[in-house]
Amino acid sequence: MSDPLRKYLAEFIGTFALVFIAAGSNAVDHLSYGSLGLTGMAIATGVTVMVMIYAVGHISGAHINPAVTISMAVTKKMGIRDCFAYIMSQVAGACVASILLLKIFPSSVNTVNLGATSLGANVGPETGILIEALLTFLLVFTIFGVAVDSRSPPGIAGFAIGAFVLLAILFGGPVTGASMNPARSFGPALIAGYWADHLVYWIGPIIGGIIAAVLYDNVFIQESNLEEQADAAGESI
Repeated sequence: MSDPLRKYLAEFIGTFALVFIAAGSNAVDHLSYGSLGLTGMAIATGVTVMVMIYAVGHISGAHINPAVTISMAVTKKMGIRDCFAYIMSQVAGACVASILLLKIFPSSVNTVNLGATSLGANVGPETGILIEALLTFLLVFTIFGVAVDSRSPPGIAGFAIGAFVLLAILFGGPVTGASMNPARSFGPALIAGYWADHLVYWIGPIIGGIIAAVLYDNVFIQESNLEEQADAAGESI
């Protein structure tokens, strides 16, 4: 198998795992009369993200999120062709995971919309977009800080990113579902046929991710590179 195909398959599997656990935990929570709760679902999702980063990060970078992939493409960390292929792989993984959840938990379609993300009571689309954008901004900023920036401590990326996802769900779960990931929202929505405010979960994460990536790439990484070059020049004098 060629290297590009390995990367696309890794993104498929990583996103499959994320959606299967994240959306599936909603069904399990309902069927078990709330035994997981928000904290349990946040832990399940955050730990899954962490594990998948360690499992496939060395193969594909473990984006497992179109908002992250688009942010990488905008800052020229990857090409347009790979960007498109990554997103297709992520969406496919999310849809396959949702199909399996439908087979395993058929009643969850009518109870929790197969784990599809939705806005909380009295939360309008504008507020939802803002919250998803802010959360994804912080997520992508964290990713650039611990996984893209070469100065970051080795081996910390999975833990840091997974921990942020866990915390973001604890904060934003009751308000928007804290998706921060168009694929995570799209898979369950497609298979359950639940499209309420669905564009919130594309617009917010993509805008927030791009802003974070451009900010980090142009302010922190470039400035640090200039400082390193200046230090090296000073040492050579």
